[in-house]
Amino acid sequence: MSLDIKKHFDKDNLHHAYLIEGEREEILSEILKLLESFGVKTNANPDFLQISLDTFKIDDARNLKSFAIEKANTVDKKIFIISANNFLLEAQNSLLKMFEEPIDKTHFFLITPDTNALLKTLVSRFYFISTKSLSEGEQDAEKFIQMPLQKRIDFIKELLTEVEEQGEEGNKIAPLNSSRSKALKFLNAIETLLHRKFEKNFFGFTLPGVPGGSYTVQNSFQICFDQIFKVRKFLRQPGSSTKTLMESVAIVIPML
Repeated sequence: MSLDIKKHFDKDNLHHAYLIEGEREEILSEILKLLESFGVKTNANPDFLQISLDTFKIDDARNLKSFAIEKANTVDKKIFIISANNFLLEAQNSLLKMFEEPIDKTHFFLITPDTNALLKTLVSRFYFISTKSLSEGEQDAEKFIQMPLQKRIDFIKELLTEVEEQGEEGNKIAPLNSSRSKALKFLNAIETLLHRKFEKNFFGFTLPGVPGGSYTVQNSFQICFDQIFKVRKFLRQPGSSTKTLMESVAIVIPML
């Protein structure tokens, strides 16, 4: 199956780092074909490196950094494709430092099956592309974030009404069908979807409708992620109001 990812790449203006979520073999095939169409040799090219691992470790991160800072052997770009099922925490922290300052004429393509296993600060340094289909929860989340505030509030009320009537709010360990459990599941879907939308193009754009236009999209997303983190924490505590907490998320999500 051919993936629709070409729209994310501009031959004359490649981003310095791409993070692509999905099936490794499908993505690798598409990226290699794309690079070849851009005139990048993927064979017998000293400035092209492809690494495929089950687990990407700290030593792999250090080696990658050493290769990346070496001077190119040609006048063209240096290309690195790294695919792994798992990136260890120490390796992610090492990559964080490397991506703080882009290296001239050097481009990275990281491929992973699930970006939820990565540090959010690491993900934010990449142009993010997901090839995964939206789940049913994410489809609802997509509709939710496009709604005006009042419709979001109504959606939350409808989402939680049925289970709240069962009187399960006070349970310390929420049943699978409780309002607390349902809210957590939907919150996860919202966060996953928002991270997919948090790409490098958001930097520096002002939000329409924000008084004074003082907040950038990047700032608004960070406020939203911080609130989601707090709400998730309180939802796991008995006695908290599920409806009120979820409404606080509805308020801070930017209109997209």
